[in-house]
Amino acid sequence: MRLSARVDYALRAAAELAAKASGPGRGRPVTADQIARAQEIPPKFLESILLQLRRGGIVHAQRGPEGGYWLARPAEEISLAEVIRVIDGPLAHVRGQRPEQLGYHGPARALQEVWIALRASEREILDLVSVADVAAGTLPARVTELVADPRAWI
Repeated sequence: MRLSARVDYALRAAAELAAKASGPGRGRPVTADQIARAQEIPPKFLESILLQLRRGGIVHAQRGPEGGYWLARPAEEISLAEVIRVIDGPLAHVRGQRPEQLGYHGPARALQEVWIALRASEREILDLVSVADVAAGTLPARVTELVADPRAWI
């Protein structure tokens, strides 16, 4: 699985907003500059990502001196998969197509099922983990089980 820089930055920005929503000063919008500095994200790049997240219903924005960004829903209700889909579209593509749209022939026919199973596996984890889980550093048991396997790290 490859994640774009946009997705990485979007997930980090969402986690930052989730942490700010539950920490001191909660309820106040967080500026793009604050997020960029805290997560070491290029500010101009972050602005376009936050715009996508706003259009995708992940964050709300307010302009002006008291302006900034905040999560559109409780962080517990926003999965990593949802953020990824808003930024990069569907989870699994093969040459720009969804796996169920592929037409393999002969000995390669089973590849379609492998790609669909891979997508289901990704979806299982990414739908399970919320932005709140990441911000709090308390991941679901299924994720910690997978991470505990030394083979996961190579």
